[in-house]
Amino acid sequence: MPDSAVPVPARLRSFRSSWLSPKVLRTEVLGGLVVALALIPEAISFSIIAGVDPAIGLFASFTMAVTIAFVGGRPAMISAATGAVALVIAPLNRQHGFGYLVAAVILAGVLQIVLGALGVGRLMRFIPRSVMVGFVNSLSILVFIAQVPQLWNVPWAVYPLFAAGLALMVLFPRITTAVPAPLVSIVILTVITVAAGIAVPTVGDKGALPSSLPVPGLPDVPFTLDTLATVAPYAFAMALVGLMESLMTAQLVDEITDTRTSKTREAVGQGIANIVTGFFGGMGGCAMIGQTMINVKVSGARTRLSTFLAGAFLMVLCIVFGPVVSDIPMAALVAVMVMVCFATFDWHSVAPRTLKRMPAGEITVMVVTVVCVVVTHNLAVGVVTGSVTAMVVFAKRVARLADVTAVTDPDGSRVVYVVTGQLFFASSNELVGRFDYAGDPDRIVIDLSAAHIWDASSVAVLDAIEHRYAQRGKTVEITGLNEHSAGLHRSLSGELTKVG
Repeated sequence: MPDSAVPVPARLRSFRSSWLSPKVLRTEVLGGLVVALALIPEAISFSIIAGVDPAIGLFASFTMAVTIAFVGGRPAMISAATGAVALVIAPLNRQHGFGYLVAAVILAGVLQIVLGALGVGRLMRFIPRSVMVGFVNSLSILVFIAQVPQLWNVPWAVYPLFAAGLALMVLFPRITTAVPAPLVSIVILTVITVAAGIAVPTVGDKGALPSSLPVPGLPDVPFTLDTLATVAPYAFAMALVGLMESLMTAQLVDEITDTRTSKTREAVGQGIANIVTGFFGGMGGCAMIGQTMINVKVSGARTRLSTFLAGAFLMVLCIVFGPVVSDIPMAALVAVMVMVCFATFDWHSVAPRTLKRMPAGEITVMVVTVVCVVVTHNLAVGVVTGSVTAMVVFAKRVARLADVTAVTDPDGSRVVYVVTGQLFFASSNELVGRFDYAGDPDRIVIDLSAAHIWDASSVAVLDAIEHRYAQRGKTVEITGLNEHSAGLHRSLSGELTKVG
């Protein structure tokens, strides 16, 4: 029975059993709380990168998380202000001001909706696994690198607090998993530092927390074509980077939870969330792999409730419990993020046993993806470069499988060339030199029963081979074409090679 045909009471019972059971509710609430705590310093840091007030990043994280909880395609995934988006829009804010930044966020949201409606989510199937592994590992490295400054040139007390935080997160799950270990670690370390009066960097040192909810409004820019021309390039870049990071993160969560979700809906949802965020004066954002891993892998959350509560708790913590949150030691949050990095990194992919068995091309693709992302701090550059590298590796590998063998009839009246493998631009170009044009008899048969023609380059090569034999007064018969190859050859033969 389709979902729309299910009676409302039945759907309500299903909602109650899946979301509001005591165990699920506890997991979702605590997961949302841990994520909210981790979002505060991250959002403030990304605000600094973008060159805006810390409240702008916090507002963006609030509106992104709350909106995507309703319109996104991937339950339990966390969307908020991110470093990738901050890096894209920072130059626009520096050169033209905050109003143009907000306009770019809104336009980026519109573009994401358009790209989502056009089916950009389906492009995820063209991302190789080696690129996906590189994406996960590179983001783990970036998140770890982002924590290093919090452990450099700091009071000595930070280091035992940091070590205690890691120990708590490793040991506490052995006692109970009812409460997320990161939350326990944050609470205990905060109580210790406040009670003992230990002077260490705190969340409050990152910037002032907002004291009221954001108010909707229009961007303070002239609504002209010049404004559109100014913000459009940044909006397009933000839309692409945001969608790529969001869809890759959604794919990763699908694998972790062994579920399938709509990437098209996620793309459209990201667009809606950015539009809402823009109208509330936020800096925009996308999915966050670090906070998503805290929510899904560490806390065990699986529903939209945790995503919604992450945003809601974020504002409650800032507005109602601002003084308390400001006292949280950064060492506690850094310990949480380092543990997330450790849990997210695909250690199996770099194990000696795996590297020995993995084809060299696959390792190359993974390394290229990691290096590009880490060096540029740009996910789009890494994923695109890794995917192109994977295509080149695949083309070279498949091209080697194409082969030609010749069998001459006993009476010497005919020679049969048997072509095997996949014929495309990388493999077919070498075929021309595999035939004995001068020494072959007058009748030549090219048997393609064990081959497949994929592109115009292969048809052009076959035409060139026929032409060379024809110049010597010899006839060529091509046989064994499968249906697809025959159709391509029939439509393109004679149209691609200039004879003269």
